[in-house]
Amino acid sequence: MSSKLVYSTETGRMCPHCQNSINVCHCKEESQNIGSGKVKVMYETKGRKGKGATLITELALTPKDLTKLAKELKAKCATGGTVKDGVIEIQGDHRDKILDILLSKKITAKRSGG
Repeated sequence: MSSKLVYSTETGRMCPHCQNSINVCHCKEESQNIGSGKVKVMYETKGRKGKGATLITELALTPKDLTKLAKELKAKCATGGTVKDGVIEIQGDHRDKILDILLSKKITAKRSGG
């Protein structure tokens, strides 16, 4: 059984196919899902100087679909946000609204954290 590197503290997530960083990987880019599918929606203020953000993690989507979903969530929540390392960050506390939107898209998600 051979083991493959999936994460490096130096470069972040690694592509399991070509062993390059996810940011520079171009193999199977269209069909490569980032998350495991166990979607978690959480609110976090850590590292943001007291300003909070709603994080959506473990979405089993391609990077292109992830960006499209982030754009839709930002529009429906009427706020800013970004996609970083396969995690959608939406400014402010919008957990309930995001859970409803994901449920309407047939994406099962859990509320995580406090």
